[in-house]
Amino acid sequence: MKPKLKLCLQLLLTFMKIGVVTFGGGYAMIPIIENETSKKKKWIEPDDLIDVIALSESTPGPISICAATFIGYKLAGLAGAFCATVGVVLPSFVIIYLISLFLRQFEEIRIVSYAFFGIRAGVLALLIKAVISMFKKSPHNIIAYCIMAGSLIAVAFFSTNVIIVLLSAAVIGLTAALIAKKRGREL
Repeated sequence: MKPKLKLCLQLLLTFMKIGVVTFGGGYAMIPIIENETSKKKKWIEPDDLIDVIALSESTPGPISICAATFIGYKLAGLAGAFCATVGVVLPSFVIIYLISLFLRQFEEIRIVSYAFFGIRAGVLALLIKAVISMFKKSPHNIIAYCIMAGSLIAVAFFSTNVIIVLLSAAVIGLTAALIAKKRGREL
């Protein structure tokens, strides 16, 4: 098997695995993406993952799909991006399709409602892990803390559009970095 074809197949299978075991969307997938692509497969450096997440956050679409696409493209070009994207989307698509066929019957099964209660608790734990992981890899200075606090307040209390928050954070960060560079310091 050709090396690129083999890598594309690995991307497809790895992201299918990620898609199958993760409930709760993109943020819940971040720790699993990190574990599979950075720790196990060594496809990307841990520090590069934070850049992939930031870039995925700034582009349209779900964060997990964007991250899979970026990682796939970085490793195997357009074919890798396609395989990784299909891999992360396919399990959810199949599961949702099957559930939609039997939705009325599922609603009435008490054990299913209990299972989803447990899944929501697990998703919360994954989200907290993602926040802690991203916090550890983020800059630790007064400007970063102000951007973080301002973003949280804008989104949580004023329901500000996330795109506006991201663009504002990027502009503030870029401005602060340029000012620090002009003064001969690092941010």
